[in-house]
Amino acid sequence: MPDGFPDLREAVFFCQVLILMTTSTPPSSDPSRLARGWRILVDALRGRDGDPTQGPLTGAILFLAIPMVLEMAMESVFAVVDIFFVSQLGDAAVAAVGLTESLMTLVYTVAIGLSIGVTATVARRIGEKDAEAAGRATVQGMLLGAGIAVVLGVIGTLQADTLLRLMGANDEVVAAGLGYARVLFGFNGIILTLFLLNAAFRGAGDAAIAMRVLWLANGLNILLDPLLIFGIGPFPELGVTGAAVATSIGRGTAVCVQIYTLFRLSDRLHITLAHFRIQFEVIWRLIRLSATGTFQIFIGMASWVGLVRVIADFGPEPLAGYTVAIRIVLFALLPAWGLSNAAATMVGQNMGAGKPDRAEASVWQAGWISFAFLGGAGIVFLAFAEPLVGLFGIEGEAARWGVLGLRIVAAGFFFYGHGMTLGAAFNGAGDAWTPTWMNLICFWLWEIPLAWVLAYSMGWGPTGVFTAIAVAYATFAVFAAVLFRRGRWKEVEV
Repeated sequence: MPDGFPDLREAVFFCQVLILMTTSTPPSSDPSRLARGWRILVDALRGRDGDPTQGPLTGAILFLAIPMVLEMAMESVFAVVDIFFVSQLGDAAVAAVGLTESLMTLVYTVAIGLSIGVTATVARRIGEKDAEAAGRATVQGMLLGAGIAVVLGVIGTLQADTLLRLMGANDEVVAAGLGYARVLFGFNGIILTLFLLNAAFRGAGDAAIAMRVLWLANGLNILLDPLLIFGIGPFPELGVTGAAVATSIGRGTAVCVQIYTLFRLSDRLHITLAHFRIQFEVIWRLIRLSATGTFQIFIGMASWVGLVRVIADFGPEPLAGYTVAIRIVLFALLPAWGLSNAAATMVGQNMGAGKPDRAEASVWQAGWISFAFLGGAGIVFLAFAEPLVGLFGIEGEAARWGVLGLRIVAAGFFFYGHGMTLGAAFNGAGDAWTPTWMNLICFWLWEIPLAWVLAYSMGWGPTGVFTAIAVAYATFAVFAAVLFRRGRWKEVEV
């Protein structure tokens, strides 16, 4: 079969493994594809050792992808749960959450960008069998993140009102969301630490721990959200602010578990108090490795801020609909991002093992798996957009915009899988500049101007913004496929 051609049998196999995630009993002992999928699932969830450079591609990809997909699925649950409960407080509350989350993309950008450097450094040190240096790199990443968190926290907390208004919030939206914004910015260090330590665990080959701590964080968030938002029982009624408090408590507890694991439980990555002495050489190396990645993530995430700014001019109803639609979209995209992370690991390890052909084949295979996953999700979103949006309690014009936006964006899901996988593959090969330029061209020089033209010049309004998202991601996928085919990423020295 030619390179890059979809192996439908493997796509079906991936879907079977997804089904297994919802079952409580294993299939029969018959040595079938389903039984093999069950074994891969169990081994991946238990964090057993695997070798991405050996054996069948699909099995190697799934071994890495399953905990990463579930980890990202937990991140998507954070986004959906808050909106689900906050939507019962009205459109202004939903709009406030949407604008604040758009502002928080700066924090997520820094967290993910720094995570690129932490993962690369820890993975390299573990590969060299130098666990001591891996521990030092982990702690220096934490210290670097803490310093950045203080700066972002002070600015975000003191200027929350101004920042919300710059994003287009009116007095009603500011009144509803000011406390929410201040809490999230004030405790942004929790987000940074959670991302950085999970990146370290993934670099050490222990993605299962990263998955489990997010399960814990989400469980607490789901439990505390209604209690703190609506003041159930002895809990205070905090309204929208309660969602931010619940999220911070959930993530903060997960961070405590991460740190305890690093000190006491992990047999792959271990830290001590002696590691907390600042080592500028290690910190500088992390900054250097993360700089391009941070810029890349910033370009991609900041484009969402630009889109929100365009749609906010059309009032709180379209903004509320957009917020709900994008949260539902993220519910599918974040797990697919986990699959992309697995592709990046496959590329990095196979290039290091001198197997560029296997590295390339693994990317195309991961792309088709993502195609099957996101394509299926897109069909579901297209068919059930109305009931899905209805779950979030918005009505009238806000619900109409949410349904329309979800359907337009979901129509491009078949492109998104390959685009995300190929972009991550470049990073895994050490070629971070290629996806950075692609993000800049597709999302800043193409998506935002297109959204502006369609929304205002063409008179499409919010529909133009949704259309620009689908067009931009399709463009990115085609662009990435052409550049990946050229193979220059194979020549990058890491």
